[in-house]
Amino acid sequence: MSVDINNMTLEELRGALACDLPTDVAFDGWTTTALQATAERLGVDCDVVRLAFPDGALQMIDAWFASVDADMLAACPSETLATLKIRERITTLVETRLSILAPNREALRRAQAILANPVHAAAAARLGWRAADVMWRAAGDTATDYNHYTKRAILGSVYAATLLIFINDDSEDWADTQAFLARRIDGIMRFEKAKAKWTGGGTDRHFSMARFLGRLRYPAA
Repeated sequence: MSVDINNMTLEELRGALACDLPTDVAFDGWTTTALQATAERLGVDCDVVRLAFPDGALQMIDAWFASVDADMLAACPSETLATLKIRERITTLVETRLSILAPNREALRRAQAILANPVHAAAAARLGWRAADVMWRAAGDTATDYNHYTKRAILGSVYAATLLIFINDDSEDWADTQAFLARRIDGIMRFEKAKAKWTGGGTDRHFSMARFLGRLRYPAA
């Protein structure tokens, strides 16, 4: 495949390279060596490619994960998701992400090792939040209050934990990962139902974080 860069911005070039980078990353890590190998394979000038990723590994990982977001949305059109229950939508979206990542599990493993470094904690949190946000929006979530944040924080943690299982899962069709994911999504749904109970009904039942934390500290007799 030859990539014509004449009419491409650097952002467009990053997107064009992102899907192919993991193939070389599996051997050379998220390094300039892998980037140069990808550039040569795609027929892109190596000097131009380096300009596209001046921030190195984190920027390459970011671009790859963004391409996974795009591929997931393409594979899960809104009209298809609309026919599913919310639990099924989230499950479908996460499992689709896993199928997209599956051919490049070694690149994913290397990306996780980089993101696990404490100095990259902010970047890891940002990428995890973005993945969760894309999935919730695709699932039809339109919350703008604190629910917007709790849903994404919880799904982000579930997705991150699922990836840790996934990269070492040797079971057939990733059955262990799917079982783990099903249990965690069940937990999300139970939390959402409990939250709806607290926030629904009369004004005396409206959810209060301060009151909730107070009850944890001073439970009723």
